[in-house]
Amino acid sequence: MDTKGLNRLLARCLKNDRRSQGALYERFYGYALSVALPYCAHEEEAREVVNDAFLKVFTALDRYDHSFAFATWLRTIVVRTAINRYKSRQNELVFYDLTECLDIPVEDDFLSKMAADDLLQQIQKLPPAYRLTLNLFAIEGYSHAEIAEMLGISVGASKSNLSRAKANLKQLLTNYLPKKYG
Repeated sequence: MDTKGLNRLLARCLKNDRRSQGALYERFYGYALSVALPYCAHEEEAREVVNDAFLKVFTALDRYDHSFAFATWLRTIVVRTAINRYKSRQNELVFYDLTECLDIPVEDDFLSKMAADDLLQQIQKLPPAYRLTLNLFAIEGYSHAEIAEMLGISVGASKSNLSRAKANLKQLLTNYLPKKYG
């Protein structure tokens, strides 16, 4: 869809045209789901995040700045919706206090052997705090200070979560690769 077509669709969505809202949802659903999946424990949770994010899109569409790409604005909403979901469920979640991870040698090209879906599956096995920190830092490019502010934790906790996320992911991948690709 070209920019003019998208702008016409967004204008109709602003008028609460349900067909246009459905079209926008269908057009960007896959993209939004791909953004949400790394932040969620499973696909069903990611779908809930996407649906919540689109509800926010439709209620805040009048604040969308057309000088930025719509997909960028949507991505921000999806990521923040995932963060808000995480924060609201913090009391429900079990946090794992992991002991020092073993340093297991892994082939340099082990990631090249994996399909993206396999890697995502392993990331989703990480404890929520680790998974969220890893995604915000590695995928979204936020600094530890920004992550700490968003999640209401200290900068040190953000750094620790990232370090533990990497170590846990390395362990998960080390165990997974021989089973899947061995």
